[in-house]
Amino acid sequence: MPRIPGARRRLQDNPVVGHKRVLLAAPRGYCAGVDRAVVAVEKALDLYGAPVYVRKQIVHNVHVVSELEQQGAVFVDEVDEVPPGAHVVFSAHGVSPAVVNAASERGLLAIDATCPLVTKVHREAVRFARDDREILLIGHAGHEEVEGTAGEAPDHVTLVNGPDDVDSIVVKDPDRVVWLSQTTLSVDETMETVRRLRERFPNLQDPPSDDICYATQNRQVAIKKVAEQAELVIVVGSANSSNSVRLVEVALEYGAKAAYRVDYASEIKQEWLDGVSSVGVTSGASVPEVLVQEVLDDLAGAGYRDVQEVKTAEEDLMFSLPKELRKDITGKQDARALGGRGR
Repeated sequence: MPRIPGARRRLQDNPVVGHKRVLLAAPRGYCAGVDRAVVAVEKALDLYGAPVYVRKQIVHNVHVVSELEQQGAVFVDEVDEVPPGAHVVFSAHGVSPAVVNAASERGLLAIDATCPLVTKVHREAVRFARDDREILLIGHAGHEEVEGTAGEAPDHVTLVNGPDDVDSIVVKDPDRVVWLSQTTLSVDETMETVRRLRERFPNLQDPPSDDICYATQNRQVAIKKVAEQAELVIVVGSANSSNSVRLVEVALEYGAKAAYRVDYASEIKQEWLDGVSSVGVTSGASVPEVLVQEVLDDLAGAGYRDVQEVKTAEEDLMFSLPKELRKDITGKQDARALGGRGR
């Protein structure tokens, strides 16, 4: 169940050596795929009324899930928990064909909110399996996205959890191997995994385009720049958000003395700020900006009022909503049909 934020407690404005400042990473927060998925649930509730069922968390953020629950969304683990004939939304992480078939067999009215960039990886898996290629899928076991992608071609996919897995990989034909990846991984670690795979399988084929999504890459590039200058980095994001967890790891790897992940500003501990003059702040791709603003407000109360944005990229990508949701309740084209909230 989603957690309720703890009571906001005032952080103390203790003296430090040097000028207190916040280095605010940009880009941060919502990506186009998350925006589309969240708006899809909101639109489904507007059109069909509550309850609207959602398989798994629509995105990996406890605040977003809690907010949607309050609006009437019901989150379930599997489609067999959804009453026959009801509306069910598939999460941004995607589902396997087996889940789609199970929903159809129950007569569910399915709305697919899978991120288009994840759908791209699914299509690549189908195509490579059709060509009888062995697919080495780089990703985290148990993650919904990995389960959905592997489900497209279960007889052709071998999961590679990371560089340390490479030596134990067994393939039938080393000349017919291709790699794909989960979209939310560390870019550096993924490339290291690919490098080691290529040492073992020199004819390893690359996917037609980079599988790690633009937003994941952009947020990692931004936090690398911030980490060079920040003593402490605070990443806003949930524990099951792969890209948020990766941001903490990247911050530590690129120079931050300490880095922590929080769901809410209330989780910031006073001792984290002891002796710290520069604090980096960013958020994962499924985090609404209101949560970042709460962190900035609490840091301002502790004397970190100078906020300097560290911008490394501009993002303007927007995705169309699922086709079932592109019209309003009167049947007219909805203003949010192309790209959700907009920017």
